[in-house]
Amino acid sequence: MKRGKKIKEARSKIDKSVLYSVEDAVKIMMDNKFSKFNESVDIAIKVVHKSYQNIRGTAVLPAGTGKEKKVLVICKGDKQKEAQEAGADYVGAEDIIEKIKGGWVDYQAVVATPDMMKEVGKLGQVLGKRGLMPKPKSGTVTEDIKGIIKELKGGRVEYRADKTGVIHMMVGKVSFESPALVDNIKTFFNQVMKDKPSDAKGNFIRSVHVSSTMGPGIKINHKGIEK
Repeated sequence: MKRGKKIKEARSKIDKSVLYSVEDAVKIMMDNKFSKFNESVDIAIKVVHKSYQNIRGTAVLPAGTGKEKKVLVICKGDKQKEAQEAGADYVGAEDIIEKIKGGWVDYQAVVATPDMMKEVGKLGQVLGKRGLMPKPKSGTVTEDIKGIIKELKGGRVEYRADKTGVIHMMVGKVSFESPALVDNIKTFFNQVMKDKPSDAKGNFIRSVHVSSTMGPGIKINHKGIEK
């Protein structure tokens, strides 16, 4: 594959034999960004486990993701007022369920109170395919509407390993200050470690790379960021 001059130049600044600290990796990435748009900053964590389906969880990035998230809350009565006051973008009950059944998907997170899950459970074809079905384990089936909306709006993300055992996650934008990116990367990595399955033995993490959308991957010394 033919590579552009700018990406070749950016790659030449990275020593593949070196495991960089998070701080150094972010500095190299920021010093070598070359695109004209506000690129995303992504982390890729390669894990080792017999079943990658069990590698999943949530994390709250302290500096947020830099991406606006529209939150839909399915609830009734006083909870609707609570959701509206907490900053939910869409609030409803049976009316909004019917709208979702029609294929409406203009939202990035869905929250439901427990009493609505009997009806919400019928939305699998729309929500399930997009990974948006509310789940008790992820905290999106809850009575604490205010709390979950604050998390979702403030940098809460859900992750899971893909079929090759890699966790991909957006941890910010190149427009962020470097300390904010470093904080997000360290927070996310340590949450993955905290969520490590009980049957995961030995070296659970094989490698960690950070990159901007258009930039090359930079390998991080993850042993240096484990708490």
